[in-house]
Amino acid sequence: MNLSNGRIWPYTITFLIIMVFSFCVATIVITSKLPVEISDTYMSYYQDVDANANKFIQDRIDFNRKYKIEYMSDRINSKGTVLKYKITDLDSNPISEVSIKVIVTRPNTHKYDMELTNPTYKDGIYSFANIVLPKEGRWDIMAKINVGEFERFYNVKVDTRTKKISQY
Repeated sequence: MNLSNGRIWPYTITFLIIMVFSFCVATIVITSKLPVEISDTYMSYYQDVDANANKFIQDRIDFNRKYKIEYMSDRINSKGTVLKYKITDLDSNPISEVSIKVIVTRPNTHKYDMELTNPTYKDGIYSFANIVLPKEGRWDIMAKINVGEFERFYNVKVDTRTKKISQY
């Protein structure tokens, strides 16, 4: 078959259309198998965070007008750590009716996530005791704190190799 007389273009265009269609199908199949990651700030899916961003910001402002949160843990250790939070009103009076949910996670993966609930309460400090981390290195500690109708996310980045703690 001699394609030099101008009949190569229909075959080329047909091949390219089939190739583009195949790439589109492959993209859809591959992306549908990937998990939707949870936001590292608000413990929700990214779509929910985007849709409710203003609400999260307003909740934080309202919470900060009435209460203070303090992360009390000195340093984390992979062999056993105690996470401590102190929640007080603006006059430094401890608040005893607090609901705290904590997720300890590695950056960029949710493979090692640990969810902590039901802390112990003593002398104004909420504690999650004896947390064993599966790996050394960086960890994100994300807390969702509810006091009555007020809600606040309080997140810190820590590293088992250093004493540095940063809030975000």
